[in-house]
Amino acid sequence: MNIQRAKEIAKSPSMAKVFYEGVPIYIQNVDEGNEVARIFPLDHPEQEQEVPLNNLEER
Repeated sequence: MNIQRAKEIAKSPSMAKVFYEGVPIYIQNVDEGNEVARIFPLDHPEQEQEVPLNNLEER
């Protein structure tokens, strides 16, 4: 996923269908400099992690 689209999704009030390794996730914020996103699985919000933007997929 490109940086601009990830930022749009993170700021949007509506939920986009974004997946990390096949798991639906929520993007909290995007670190442009490092090209990573702070995410958590929708069903496990306590499992926050930073992942490369390239590993995110919008369906």
